Amino acid sequence: MPMAEQIRERLQSALTPVELEVLDEGYKHAGHANEGKGHFHVRIVSAAFAGQLPIKRHRMVYAALEGLMDNGIHALSIDAVAPDP
Repeated sequence: MPMAEQIRERLQSALTPVELEVLDEGYKHAGHANEGKGHFHVRIVSAAFAGQLPIKRHRMVYAALEGLMDNGIHALSIDAVAPDP
């Protein structure tokens, strides 16, 4: 299964987002470490983030992706927000 799909499934299961976008941005990093493989951007909107500071939101995303961060994900940028009330 492609890494972007694994990321999507993990985040869906752990954080039940109302919006989720997973982009493979490896093409932006050609020539970098791992020849651009494993570079992803996640935009996630979840009620689980309500009342949480940004650092806590990022930790929640990393926790959901445990095991993938050392095995397939080289770099991850995250936009994690709560839905508008």
